Amino acid sequence: MVKTVKMICFCVLALIATTLNAKTLPQKFDKGAFYEAMKSGDLDVIEKELEVVRASSTPNKDGYEGALLMRKAGLVKRPAEKLKHFKAGRIKFDTAIMADKDNTEYHFLRLAIQEHAPKIVKYNKDLEADKEFILKEYKNLPQVVQQAILDYTKNSKLLKAQDFS
Repeated sequence: MVKTVKMICFCVLALIATTLNAKTLPQKFDKGAFYEAMKSGDLDVIEKELEVVRASSTPNKDGYEGALLMRKAGLVKRPAEKLKHFKAGRIKFDTAIMADKDNTEYHFLRLAIQEHAPKIVKYNKDLEADKEFILKEYKNLPQVVQQAILDYTKNSKLLKAQDFS
């Protein structure tokens, strides 16, 4: 009887420790998952990826968070919420791109966001410059980002897959 009680206590403590440990360990940022979230039209997926980015120590954290917030703006229902998320994301993202002007990935993210941003937010001034920058630097990007760009060309009016052949 005593052994059974001890075993049950041990199992309960192990379960509690595992649960606590799982909540405190930050998920590692993964660019592939980030681009899948950006591509999705699912608010829950965007929210989960925002949590991962915020908890990560990736050096480009603010740029990724800003891009996700602007993507989130397109998925929420209320206009006030849309504007709030878009503004917050734009501030974070624009600050990040100003600090790292040569980051080709940022230019790609900005192009993708600007190409689909509503005209009312007036966020579309860098489309051609970003396109040229991406075309010039594409081969220097990590494979996962190159793949994200090629995937994006399927829905883009500016970037075409043959541009990268």
